Amino acid sequence: MSRIACGVAAGPLYLVVGYAQAFTREGFDLTRHPFSMLSLGSLGWIQIANFIVSGALFVIAATGMARHTKWGARLIGLMGAGMILGGVFTADPALGFPVGTPDTAPVSLSWHGILHAVAFGLAMIGWIGACFVFARRLGGWLAVMSGLTGVLLMVPMAFLGNPGGTVLLYVVATIGWVWTSVVSLRLNRPAFSS
Repeated sequence: MSRIACGVAAGPLYLVVGYAQAFTREGFDLTRHPFSMLSLGSLGWIQIANFIVSGALFVIAATGMARHTKWGARLIGLMGAGMILGGVFTADPALGFPVGTPDTAPVSLSWHGILHAVAFGLAMIGWIGACFVFARRLGGWLAVMSGLTGVLLMVPMAFLGNPGGTVLLYVVATIGWVWTSVVSLRLNRPAFSS
């Protein structure tokens, strides 16, 4: 398996593990809780591992992408590093999750909650930036898909904390994971010229 193929697997792995937990963890609500909160509680290790393994797969894929585009590879690597850090530094309990947590947002963030938020920001900067780099590097429908995905990934940031903002984040992020796998698959094809 080539290094870039790790990028094909990373997005579906992250989504399958994340959604499987979202539908089975007591008290988790997709309309209120981001995947980051799955890192909490007795089963939190599953999501922590999901962040770290998926992030590592993206970092490995980035090393193979470097022969196609250095900046695209660096940005995918940044996204992967942000995911790894997001697994190491967990989000704070809030909004009733895990069960027994007050049903409000925290008044202030813990040090690990702050670092988790920073990791999220790094991952998003890398992800969005990679979309635009690949929009310039790739041709045809994949260039259009890359540009649109980059724009879509920015939209939920304006709505976080508002009703429906979390659902919008899930929809857009799912599109983003699919995009990442499609680009990795395209770059992994032997016919793709550097």
